Parts: sequence; structure tokens; C-alpha cells
Amino acid sequence: MRKAEHLRFAILAAQREGNRLLIQALKPHGITPSQAEVLGLLQQHGTLTLNGLGQLLVCESGTNPSRLVERVVAAGLVERRTDAADRRYLRLSLTPEGERLATAVAEIEDYLYSSMDAACEGLDTDDMLRFLHTFIDTLPSGKALNKRLTLG
Repeated sequence: MRKAEHLRFAILAAQREGNRLLIQALKPHGITPSQAEVLGLLQQHGTLTLNGLGQLLVCESGTNPSRLVERVVAAGLVERRTDAADRRYLRLSLTPEGERLATAVAEIEDYLYSSMDAACEGLDTDDMLRFLHTFIDTLPSGKALNKRLTLG
């Protein structure tokens, strides 16, 4: 197996296992990892437009995550309002239930990230991140991630 192929499948396997763990942890809360990402972004940034949210999502490709937003609105986790200044824009924010769930999601993610931190101990993760960014930075998911990194 070529090194690039090995690396690709190792990254895919790590992503799938991380997602599997996240799905299991989120299941009692009745949300998916993509929905959890929406809640986390809205908790971090407050109110976002639908387009603004789409630009920050790594879980969804494209800049219009309408169906994903419809599901969290229908679940009562996100409130959708038409922008008063420009009716073409939708403003999204967390409901009180969405805020409570976003806090629970943050705790779940913190536990997952602590496990990953422990697995990375003693490794040069800066080299790994440089490689990954060289590969993804010009692609849609890489652009979304970089936008999130610059916004803090």
C-alpha cells in the first residue's frame, strides 16, 4: 500500500471512529453530529445568517444548509427570523432549549477532544496539521475550517 493511500485510509478510519463515538454520545440527546455542529456555531457566534452559518460548516458542503437548519428549527432548538433590515436574509439563533443542548454538546466534545489529546501526547501534531492544511485549504471544507479558525 502506498504511503498516501495508507494515510488516506487512516484519516478516514479515524474520522469514522470519532464520528461513531460522537453519534453514540449524542444519541440520548436526539441530535446528529451535523446538528450538534450547528448548535455549537450558534452558541459560539450568537446570531448568524443562514449563509454565514453555511460558510462555517465543515459537516455540510455548500453555503446553504437549509435542510439541516429546518431540522433544528423543527426540533425547537433554533429560531429563524427574517432580517429586519434585509428580508432576503434569515437570522438564526439558539432557543433556550438549543442553548441548553449546545452546552451539553460542548461537554461531550470536550471529553472526545481530551481523549484525542491523550492519544496525541508526545507526537508532533503541528507537522500533521501542516500536512492536512496543505491538502484541504483550497477545498470547500478546508475553507470553512480556515474561516472558523480566523473568527476564533
